[in-house]
Amino acid sequence: MAVPLPGDKTVVAQNYPLYIRSVPTESELKFHYMVHTSLDVVDEKISAMGKALVDQRELYLGLLYPTEDYKVYGYVTNSKVKFVMVVDSSNTALRDNEIRSMFRKLHNSYTDVMCNPFYNPGDRIQSRAFDSMVTSMMVQVC
Repeated sequence: MAVPLPGDKTVVAQNYPLYIRSVPTESELKFHYMVHTSLDVVDEKISAMGKALVDQRELYLGLLYPTEDYKVYGYVTNSKVKFVMVVDSSNTALRDNEIRSMFRKLHNSYTDVMCNPFYNPGDRIQSRAFDSMVTSMMVQVC
């Protein structure tokens, strides 16, 4: 997921992380905590939307919650796979439509991973193509 440094990128299914990428890696535990706490906010937003979410094509949840140092954004697929992105609050150049676009790219790349006949759904994502897409998005934003 494209986020400025430092940041965290996570793909979650059934509240179990399938892919986590954080930079710098020494802050990884802090980002894990932020991602897991944001999953509660994602579930609240989904339940608040109710049936309307099923009818929508736009699955971008927007800003889940801001902290002093970071902003946490969310996205959920029709199959209830959750994408969470933590970005540095000091990056004012990153707009909401750019975050939405990054989530769409991430979703498309995730779909490519799911279409791989050698991937078992529910396993951690270890695709080089997916990882390079995430890396390129991170480099592009920084």
